[in-house]
Amino acid sequence: MLQSHLVYGFDSPPVANRFINTLKNWPKAEVSAKLYRGSSNVMVSYYFDGKGFDTTASELDDLADRFDGKEIPDR
Repeated sequence: MLQSHLVYGFDSPPVANRFINTLKNWPKAEVSAKLYRGSSNVMVSYYFDGKGFDTTASELDDLADRFDGKEIPDR
């Protein structure tokens, strides 16, 4: 299993927390989300079994976009 990490930036802490709360019951995949390096950034982690094509990152990008969030580099 491969573990993936993505970091998203949002305009404000309340929006970042709404994104985290949405992921708690997200039906697309089992993910873990927490605030990361500040209160407006969220790190999302998930496991991929390596079989087939993984659409989780794309679906996370789409969800973050609904909250006006963008993937940012993890530095």
